[in-house]
Amino acid sequence: QVQLVESGGGLVQAGGSLRLSCAASGRTFSSYTMGWFRQAPGKEREFVAGISWSGGSTRYADSVKGRFTISRDNAKNTEYLQMNSLKPEDTAVYYCAASTSYSGIYVGSERYDTWGQGTQVTVSS
Repeated sequence: QVQLVESGGGLVQAGGSLRLSCAASGRTFSSYTMGWFRQAPGKEREFVAGISWSGGSTRYADSVKGRFTISRDNAKNTEYLQMNSLKPEDTAVYYCAASTSYSGIYVGSERYDTWGQGTQVTVSS
């Protein structure tokens, strides 16, 4: 079973950049669709971006399209989220997730069955 550990969160000023990483254990990482979600205080967890097992397909929430880039390195068992032009409304706990049972890139969190512990991203105005 895959385990996920996020890193790279922190405090940044509006307009700045951060890169989140998600390190996965297990030999089958390259078989899974991966995603990033976020949850702000008082709000529901929301889809940010997803990437197919090969990295050939990606999907983004409208709110981050053009600013965030999801990628993966299957040789390193790692997923990334490059976040540019950050806004205060991007402040949230960011979670990486693996979908081990579905091959598509889904926005619903119920399609993802393995989650990391989360990393805090805070964007100051």
